[in-house]
Amino acid sequence: MSDLAHAPARAVPRGTPAATSGRTRAAVRTTGRLLLAVLRRTVAVAAFLGGWEVLPRTGAVDSVFLPPFSKVAHAWWQLLVSGDLWTNLEASLVRSLAGLALAVLVAIPLGVLIGWYPLLAELLNPLLELLRNTAALALLPVFVLLLGLGESSKISLVMFACTWPILLNTIAGVRTVDPLLIKSARSLGFRPFQLFRKVVLPAALPTVFTGIRLAGAASILVLVAAEMTGAKAGLGYLINADQYNFEIPQMYAGILTISLLGLVVNQVLVALENRFSRWRRPPV
Repeated sequence: MSDLAHAPARAVPRGTPAATSGRTRAAVRTTGRLLLAVLRRTVAVAAFLGGWEVLPRTGAVDSVFLPPFSKVAHAWWQLLVSGDLWTNLEASLVRSLAGLALAVLVAIPLGVLIGWYPLLAELLNPLLELLRNTAALALLPVFVLLLGLGESSKISLVMFACTWPILLNTIAGVRTVDPLLIKSARSLGFRPFQLFRKVVLPAALPTVFTGIRLAGAASILVLVAAEMTGAKAGLGYLINADQYNFEIPQMYAGILTISLLGLVVNQVLVALENRFSRWRRPPV
């Protein structure tokens, strides 16, 4: 047999046409995969918006009550240019984030304590079950009577609605920490504070962030409903006012803004979760 059969393969120099062609094919495959991923993520939304545009124009639905998407997009742009959208969006965002932040500050420490100490859970569980099954919007008149029609009542209502998802998920996260991790930490001489900070909280973090994401959605939904009564600014006020004035495209523009706001808030929380949970990802 010829020695050529056992000769090692030579590396292709970078400047040769073969190397350039290989890099081009790899770039094309990468671009194709990216385009396919984008297509899969957007096809359902595109179909929904296309149906929204076509159905009112063909008379399948009444265009007075459901304008085509293009008219709604134009109304959204006009609200954005005039500044009305920014003003109401800022009011809603401040209330929502303030209520969510207060709920995080209250619910996470309380959830850790309840999940860690069975006696405290036994004492507080009946009260917590009663309060968490009370709809937040049903308490809106109570908050208005106690705190007035100002910002305090709306922020407090958002805080109440956001507390329960965070609290319950924090309790579940603490209770499901692997007992072997706790025993190992104690055998290494960890003090209670070190045990909470380095073992319990990191292990429970994914479940806690699930509760925060649920609370983020609840903060927007509850706030918008509250702003429809007794508010002078906010997305809920904008939608309600447009409905009374029969400005239907502007009303749908406000609804779309709420959807986009919820999407942005969820993506920000997902990014924060990934940031604080980097240690859980395997090394590359």
